[in-house]
Amino acid sequence: MQQSATGGGLEIRDVTHFYGPNRVLAGIDLAVRPGEVVALAGENGAGKSTLMRIIGGYQAPGSGTVHWQGNPVPADLHRAEKMGITLVHQEFALIPDMNVAENIHLGREPGRFGVVNRRKMRDQAAAALTLLRAQIHPEAAMRDLPVASWQVVELAKAFGAGPALLLMDEPTAVLGREETAALFDRIRAFRAAGGAVIFTSHRLDEVREIADRVTVLRDGTITMDRPTSDVSEHDIATAMVGREISDLFLPRSPAPVAPPVLEVEGLDVPREIGAPVRDADFALHPGEILGVAGLVGSGRTEMFEGLVGLRPARARRFTLRGETRALPKSREAWAKGIAYLTEDRKSRGLLLEASQIVNADLTLGALSGGPLLDPAGERARYAKARETFDIRSANPLIPAGRLSGGNQQKLLLAKTLASQPDIVILDEPTRGVDIGAKAQIYRLIAGLAAEGRAVVVISSELPELIGLAHRILVMDRGRIAGTIRQPEGGQVSEADILRLGLGLSTDTEKEIPA
Repeated sequence: MQQSATGGGLEIRDVTHFYGPNRVLAGIDLAVRPGEVVALAGENGAGKSTLMRIIGGYQAPGSGTVHWQGNPVPADLHRAEKMGITLVHQEFALIPDMNVAENIHLGREPGRFGVVNRRKMRDQAAAALTLLRAQIHPEAAMRDLPVASWQVVELAKAFGAGPALLLMDEPTAVLGREETAALFDRIRAFRAAGGAVIFTSHRLDEVREIADRVTVLRDGTITMDRPTSDVSEHDIATAMVGREISDLFLPRSPAPVAPPVLEVEGLDVPREIGAPVRDADFALHPGEILGVAGLVGSGRTEMFEGLVGLRPARARRFTLRGETRALPKSREAWAKGIAYLTEDRKSRGLLLEASQIVNADLTLGALSGGPLLDPAGERARYAKARETFDIRSANPLIPAGRLSGGNQQKLLLAKTLASQPDIVILDEPTRGVDIGAKAQIYRLIAGLAAEGRAVVVISSELPELIGLAHRILVMDRGRIAGTIRQPEGGQVSEADILRLGLGLSTDTEKEIPA
């Protein structure tokens, strides 16, 4: 049911938009009142980001009208911001060479006569970060901060602009539970003060927690617009994909009994920010899915980047396929059959301006020492990858950056697995993808284990780890707090994992039968 934004809210009427011959929005009618939080849900490519950009003044609609507080929204982001509309993008709009305070005040620095008042800028930035319960120093250099902290700075910057309508495109995709809880408290306060919010999220539990209404887009049209209290996560998922969603996870196979393919003892990984990884011991078995949990900053990513040579590390003992050896350098790890999928596909995983064909062949090219210069082979390998990973694109020459998030992630998986590794480390493999793509990736991961490969899944989503993993290793402030072995035919609880991740277990509690 479409609602009228009485009292000067947002009114969208019959908005249609095309990119070339492709229609991405079709006759959208939507209203948002002051003091209301609306979740915009839909699969990747459903039109959510395009609609947000139109509302935010970044582009004009092909046809139709958008009004805020009774006035037309111009296709000019600066004029839209002066009207009180602020958009937080999926992609960061921060400058690495500036500090946190400078980024939060970018374009609106406090001062007089062209002289910036740096003390005031620092104090205001600290206050904005405190409202998000962020432990980030306002004078810290952006380039030294982890991805989650970049998102928090973006949010502090957005709230600091004093908006009346706040648009958030996947604001929690890189946040942990504590950061997400702090953001939701800030949104509730903003709503109570009369602010309006539209946000997109693939995490349907978050949609139900924070939104007053959920609006679902599918193929550019609205298929649901209802109070969140009236719908279940299953209802939302069905409206997103247009069909019933079966169980996301395949039945877990029995825990493998083969000897470890990889063992490490006493792994230490220094860190510039946060507690260093200290004295980590673990093993991987063929056919096993090892989940890795922990709060943001616990050292999950750093531990495995150190293992594969992406950052300095040392170990008392490292054994690969029964041979004790030194920790590998990055290219050596790949050559030895250890593949690593980065959590940051846009900055470190894909060449966004290059074609899908080029991206799919990046790993093989690196292992061969340079470009393969085999156009026919590249096309054939991409065609196979496109079928295997269900990459949906009309033209393989379209740059990777123009694909939806789900298709970018599947392309990154294709690139990562092109060398046929038997040890696969996946860092946040479903970050920023819709529920349909998640189900596909979960089946792919289960298939890798069924083929006898050892798989590591690092994830901030506990249901994901519980649904996939045979064992779950939990990090706490740079140390392995414990390992939980899933029971045959059952599963552990999120509370079991959180107890370890929050440091509530004893040092001797390393293996918890569930």
